[in-house]
Amino acid sequence: MDPQPNRNTGTGQLFVVATPIGNLGDISFRAVEVLKAVDAIAAEDTRTSARLLAHYGIDTPMFACHEHNEAELAAQLLARLQQGQDIALISDAGTPLISDPGFKLVRGLRRAGIRVTPVPGPCSPVVALSASGLPTDRFTFLGFPARTGSKREALLRQLAAADHTHILLESPHRLLDTLRELQQALHPDHEICVARELTKMFEEFVSGTVAELVARFEAEPPRGEIVLMVGPAPEAAVVIDDGAILARLGAADMQALPPSARAKSVAKELGVSKARVYRLLTDHPA
Repeated sequence: MDPQPNRNTGTGQLFVVATPIGNLGDISFRAVEVLKAVDAIAAEDTRTSARLLAHYGIDTPMFACHEHNEAELAAQLLARLQQGQDIALISDAGTPLISDPGFKLVRGLRRAGIRVTPVPGPCSPVVALSASGLPTDRFTFLGFPARTGSKREALLRQLAAADHTHILLESPHRLLDTLRELQQALHPDHEICVARELTKMFEEFVSGTVAELVARFEAEPPRGEIVLMVGPAPEAAVVIDDGAILARLGAADMQALPPSARAKSVAKELGVSKARVYRLLTDHPA
């Protein structure tokens, strides 16, 4: 059985246990065994986790461990582990620490010589990517995007020029705003995928261009937990660099057009977004 004190130190160990992201059947035999055998379970929200534990007849004591008490709890947790107790760390859903609290705690325990053992299982970004139809050989997970400011602008530029798949998390009430911004920043043929309610009754994958997904979710507002995936930029978007755009903007036949019309015309001709062309036009006025 996994739970046992470290042979060299006599201390207990922390188990980082993945739990289902929706369907309660998506938990491993090992995870159930560990959760039953440890001395205590540190849960992000004890009320949420209580339903899972009850479903599997797990009566191990729980205590809350979340972003608001993680720092003050670290010393208490270390003391219990040093006394030989084994403790499991779980989040509300999926793999702990992935866009969830726990990083500082795990780092601190490792530095203190505590054994930290992962018990793998569901992770929504990977689950979504596996069934998205987008390239999976290389990907970047970005978590929840910045809502405003320079970080968000930098993210849009990064996605527009990406040569591999990027995965983001987004809330249903902000998804449309994000898609509309992507529509301005990405190539018209850039492929994206929205996965929602993964492993649940109304699980859905919606793939296509940004314009197609904007139309879809304007007609039917999104619900549930969402993973947004942006595929690599189309070849047309990659080969057209800023210099080529600026050269076309400076051509004689473009000089008579007002800025907005010039940007629209060049964007359509070169197959790039109007927002990108207009930005270059503003930064490099002819």
